[in-house]
Amino acid sequence: MRQLIESVFVRHLGNPWLAPLADAAVLPDAPEDDQELVFTSDGVTVQPLFFAGGDIGSLAVHGTVNDLAVAGAMPRYLSLNAFLEEGLPLEQLERIVKSLAAAARACDVQVVAGDTKVLPRGLCGGAYFGVSGIGLRPRGLVLGADGIRPGDAVLVSGPVGDHGIAVMLAREEFGLSGSLASDSGSVVPLTQALLDLTGLRFMRDPTRGGLATVLHEVIHATGQGVTLEEERLPIRGSVRSACDMLGYDPLYIACEGRVVAIVAEDQADEALRRWQSLPQGREAQRIGTLDPHHDRLLLVNEWGGERLLQELEDDPLPRIC
Repeated sequence: MRQLIESVFVRHLGNPWLAPLADAAVLPDAPEDDQELVFTSDGVTVQPLFFAGGDIGSLAVHGTVNDLAVAGAMPRYLSLNAFLEEGLPLEQLERIVKSLAAAARACDVQVVAGDTKVLPRGLCGGAYFGVSGIGLRPRGLVLGADGIRPGDAVLVSGPVGDHGIAVMLAREEFGLSGSLASDSGSVVPLTQALLDLTGLRFMRDPTRGGLATVLHEVIHATGQGVTLEEERLPIRGSVRSACDMLGYDPLYIACEGRVVAIVAEDQADEALRRWQSLPQGREAQRIGTLDPHHDRLLLVNEWGGERLLQELEDDPLPRIC
């Protein structure tokens, strides 16, 4: 996906504000002198439409809100494009839109524009949504891979892999069942809690491709390696069990309510304390370090053994977000 974006879309569409590997772009001419305008766009194609912990409606809001949040913005407005398959039951659509509206209210954002298209049977599994979002962030805030330094700490705000495995269980493709729920939710409280830390370098929500894919993007951007400590990784037992049975690695499975943050070493404890004081961040952990001595993603176990985590070449669980 990264190669496709760089070789086709960026080559033809490149401009000063296009941020192809970031979650959102900072635009000029914000309405207030002390604020910057932040814009993002997202597509939601999850299948099935309903799963434990959410549905395509709430996911459409959370995904867009979270892309703005990890860019340091406070989300304000959304637009919604709905692509509906012919024959989608009206009661299902009502349930989806009701959930979407509830998620928007909970995130304190408003859906102010949109469009609707009906597609022939068999083209989209019921519904697709395209969502764009606008938010405001403090002017002068600098977040991105350019600021990352050797020795910086890698933090994650909670257990990884919950969303992808919850969606997989909802599909019942493997005859499995369980009580695990998606982590789909707003990360705004988590991101806002760190914005005044001078050592905050980078934030990202680990959606498609999971935690490992976010860290590979960091490695590509900085030329530095990342060393993860296996015993510190927050992964639920149910997620590990499902992944072990099916041959997946939870580090590559999508989350929809988590944040990966890179923070200066001397502020990592404070960042972790702030996260763990929030309901959304009680299980946050410091999981690794930026290492200038290599350019790989290494997982180190408690006995000092190392495992190389390769860059993902395909999507192990397609249509989960």
